[in-house]
Amino acid sequence: MKKRKILILGSGRSSYVLIRYLLDFSVQNNWIVTVGDVSFDLVNKSTNGHKNARPITFDVYNDHQRKAEIVNHDIVVSMLPANLHAMVAYDCVKIRRHLVTASYVSKEISSLHENAKRNNVILLNEIGLDPGLDHMSAMKIIDKIKSKNGYISSFKSYCGGLVHPDSDDNPWNYKFTWNPKNVVLAGQGIAQYMNNGKCKYIPYNKLFKRTEKIKIQKLGEFEGYANRDSLSYRKLYGINDIKTMLRGTLRKVGFCSSWDVFVQLGITDETYEINNLKNMSYKEFLNLFLPYSKNKSIENKFCDYFSLSQSSEIFEKIDWLGLFSNKKILLEKSSPARVLQSILESNWSLTKQDKDMIVMIHKFIYEINDVSYRIDSSLCVYGDNNLSTAMAKTVGLPVAIATKLILENKINNRGVLIPTSKDIYEPVLLELEKNNIRFIENSY
Repeated sequence: MKKRKILILGSGRSSYVLIRYLLDFSVQNNWIVTVGDVSFDLVNKSTNGHKNARPITFDVYNDHQRKAEIVNHDIVVSMLPANLHAMVAYDCVKIRRHLVTASYVSKEISSLHENAKRNNVILLNEIGLDPGLDHMSAMKIIDKIKSKNGYISSFKSYCGGLVHPDSDDNPWNYKFTWNPKNVVLAGQGIAQYMNNGKCKYIPYNKLFKRTEKIKIQKLGEFEGYANRDSLSYRKLYGINDIKTMLRGTLRKVGFCSSWDVFVQLGITDETYEINNLKNMSYKEFLNLFLPYSKNKSIENKFCDYFSLSQSSEIFEKIDWLGLFSNKKILLEKSSPARVLQSILESNWSLTKQDKDMIVMIHKFIYEINDVSYRIDSSLCVYGDNNLSTAMAKTVGLPVAIATKLILENKINNRGVLIPTSKDIYEPVLLELEKNNIRFIENSY
């Protein structure tokens, strides 16, 4: 059997399960798995001395090293930050190597489509959790409804990276399960979606007020807020004439009203920097954003500004974060959003004992011969520990399975792809079920 070589760039949190999966299959398939990262300690930890692993220190900005490693491998998996994929993709197209990423298709990567086709190269993107599992599980149902000549009138889809019930020990019912910066900046811009045939828009300052309660069997009640762009998915999913289309993010009930406090105060802003933060306390930082009052305490000013009492759930959440305390920020100069991120990271980071949870739900309404039907399709995945997290499983396993499919020549299309076609989503979803990642469908 010919020896095949896989190059994985990036060995952060979401890469752990991906790397373990490919190494587990490497012996029977005669694969060598190279894992590169700027941190050799991370690489060693993720490869754990496996005989088919080749751990390396990797600098994506080193043109010579980047191109030399790509030339020496059959396929590249980029788990680097999203803004670095295009650099790798350009080389992959030129050198004629396939590439797999979990990130959204950028304009830079999209522009490589025709060249990739001409060079017989696959640039497969959006094959993680969200985007990724959301595409594949939705398309499975959409194609099934279309096969029955059904018309889909409504599709709502929500996904959330949350804390495992056993580790849910704070009043926010939340801990960081993915990039903290992205959580702090989530929702900025305009959310746009379809409702009963009308385009609707939600500005950022109203987003966390306009939430929807969502009940999921056996998991209870959540709340969801709209993602920035739901409209483009009509074309991606082939449902251009749908009347209601919304994609959103899940949180535990009560999170959004409390998070809205930060939005209204302007503390999630990253467009400017504040000086002299090093000796500033948390409560002094909070006071920067409250109206001036000579004689009132920070607590009273806060409550007056938001018409709250100190016994309210919102006050309890803000107080629990220490924002009324004398604790020092210890940053020299930073944006309000970065300061908030620092405060949250000291409170919301997963401990070694903590576990996470991924929840996703699709809600379809469709018609066949003027009879209306509903399908709810839900997914819940629990993390095992702080390495084999639910996030690492649901991001890394689809990437790994798709990589294996490409090496087995089971994906025929070329160019820039996302997993909305049956030749990709069917085998990936089937393999995920073997790994205890499965959707539960309920029809009404």
